[in-house]
Amino acid sequence: MTDTPGRLLTLLSLLQTPREWPGSELAERLGVSPRTIRRDVDRLRELGYPVQASMGAIGGYRLAAGKAMPPLLLDDEEAVAIAVGLRTAAGRAVAGIEEASVRALTKLEQVLPSRLRQRVGALGAATVALPELGGGGDPVDPENLTAIAAAVATGERLRFGYVAHDGAESRRHVDPHRLVAARHRWYLVAWDNERADWRIFRVDRITGPQRTGARAERRELPAADAAEYVRDKMYSLAPVYRAVVTVRAPAAAIAGRLGDSPEDVEALGPDSCRVRSHSDTLDWLALRLLQLGHEFEVHEPPELVEVLRGFAGRATRATGGPQVH
Repeated sequence: MTDTPGRLLTLLSLLQTPREWPGSELAERLGVSPRTIRRDVDRLRELGYPVQASMGAIGGYRLAAGKAMPPLLLDDEEAVAIAVGLRTAAGRAVAGIEEASVRALTKLEQVLPSRLRQRVGALGAATVALPELGGGGDPVDPENLTAIAAAVATGERLRFGYVAHDGAESRRHVDPHRLVAARHRWYLVAWDNERADWRIFRVDRITGPQRTGARAERRELPAADAAEYVRDKMYSLAPVYRAVVTVRAPAAAIAGRLGDSPEDVEALGPDSCRVRSHSDTLDWLALRLLQLGHEFEVHEPPELVEVLRGFAGRATRATGGPQVH
């Protein structure tokens, strides 16, 4: 067996059985030399798995913990990535996935070495989910994420560099409160000690977070929880556009497809309806209108008409058709 990751998984699976394995028998099973087995055992120990060895003619190797668990080889970043995915899935309103995610996360935390289990536990204790917010996100350094989570979990003050949306760089000294997962982005809710106010920091813009060892002061957040605080702040900062559109389709076929409420769709006849929708992103609204698959007319706002014209122009140029003015 020449595939090292596969061989390590097989070796760990054998070691999890309730017996000791002589090195020679493991070597024969895996088709490698006893020297390779010793190197592989050392690699498992480096990853944090407690492989014990006994000396003597009948001595061998065995795993001290995790005997009943399936083999799992994870480095720090992989463990964090899996934990993030499972915790996010557990908090989403997707039928059938929440309970399975919780079960899988429980099994993951049981089999992980204590070093990784502590990091995953800190991440879970420091995080709440906010599934309502949308938008894409930039990659987050898992080392930064777990360092911040640890500071939240232990109640320590945190220092880090921060890059604002306009590119301005600054150093921050904060009392971290909670991490909020908003789909593809992570936000840190914290008290900024130098500005004496609550702040929301995008984690992908945080650099070099360091725990200071000083205790963070407990303060009451001006919201029911961190998720509500982030949602309210984001909505208050985002522009809201009110759109009025006539769609050439029955009201029943359109209701709910633009993020509207039932009362926002008014039937004008058997084959047309008037839709009143609100959105903070005109591009999203324009795309959803195009995806309806029906003819429509925009009455307001004029900015939505301009966005649609831009889409039409790009589509026309892409297909080699005449220019749209």
